[in-house]
Amino acid sequence: MTRRVLPTRRQVTLRRIRYAAPALEKGLDILELLASVSDALTHSEIAGHLGRTINEVFRMLVCLEERGYISRAGPDERYQLTLKLFEITHHHRPLQRLVLQARPLVQRVASDTGQSCHLAMLNNAEVVVVAQFDAPGKMGFSVRLGANIDLLNTASGHVILAFQSDEVRARALGAWRLRSKKPIPAGLYRHLSQILRRGYEELASYQVHGVVNISYPVLNQPERRSQQ
Repeated sequence: MTRRVLPTRRQVTLRRIRYAAPALEKGLDILELLASVSDALTHSEIAGHLGRTINEVFRMLVCLEERGYISRAGPDERYQLTLKLFEITHHHRPLQRLVLQARPLVQRVASDTGQSCHLAMLNNAEVVVVAQFDAPGKMGFSVRLGANIDLLNTASGHVILAFQSDEVRARALGAWRLRSKKPIPAGLYRHLSQILRRGYEELASYQVHGVVNISYPVLNQPERRSQQ
């Protein structure tokens, strides 16, 4: 497995400055904030969470509300997400086709093994669960549909990285390093090479003691695997 030189934080920062879109970033910050909290937030609470002034977020809130991404509720008009992002996701045809094709197969694996099963895809510095079936019995452990999991804290992430091209792997690890503010773990490339030779990953869960995760790649081209 060839190692690629990852961009330094300064290079990434300079690139971000060069292509900066402040208004867009404000809007995305608001959407991500509202998606991360369980309760609706007031205008001032949103500004406080984002470290911005009320005036900075006001016009963006108006725009997002007019476009249907957020709405106001309650006597104090707190802001909350609408279902528009959910609708957009389900109109994304490549993902829709993948999930449609994978659903019966994932369900069959769960039924045959008596264990929960999920399908995950690379999402920047994380993996996102795009299809999931619970174990057929009365009890079991499972991952929530739509969950985003740290790229290096899951067997799915290891497998996805192992079967990527050098360019995609370097980009994903660069994003992970920027988000986590941690160095790439020692021995990671050697471990990914072992997964590539073995064809799958099997390791103890990082989240649940006593659970063993087994992860296999799903082929989308003869020479590369990009989903798991």
